Amino acid sequence: MIVDYFNFILTDTEATTHLGSLLGQYLKAGIVILLEGNLGTGKTTLVQGIGKGLGITESIVSPTFTLINEYTEGRLPLYHLDLYRLEPEEVAALHPEVYWEGIDVDSGITAIEWAERLPYLPQSYISIRLSHHNLHGRQVELSAVGVQLNFLDLTK
Repeated sequence: MIVDYFNFILTDTEATTHLGSLLGQYLKAGIVILLEGNLGTGKTTLVQGIGKGLGITESIVSPTFTLINEYTEGRLPLYHLDLYRLEPEEVAALHPEVYWEGIDVDSGITAIEWAERLPYLPQSYISIRLSHHNLHGRQVELSAVGVQLNFLDLTK
């Protein structure tokens, strides 16, 4: 199993959107992005960038109360889940694997906010943990399990 790990700083909202856009441009169908971080660390901003990279023009908002938003107009569908208000047993009842396995939906990118509430993980995924950095924006810990990220050049 391939595991890549990156640790870096995003200096502002634009940098967060840019990272998401890169992911949206290059990731293939079936990829799951697990997002973790406190309130206000940029999880939804990152998903908005993913949507931009996929060519989605519809406004992307956090599905905190709807739990799942589906955006199907881009290069690939984007399934945006927000587990903030749920306990693990409630998450299991949502059957999030329907999205990452492409069961009854077209295969696309599945982005899951508050992914630490998942009672089980997909076989391969990208995990992105965002946190506030004292001086320079957001600290990002990105790991990829079973997913190649050769397109991700963090030197730019």
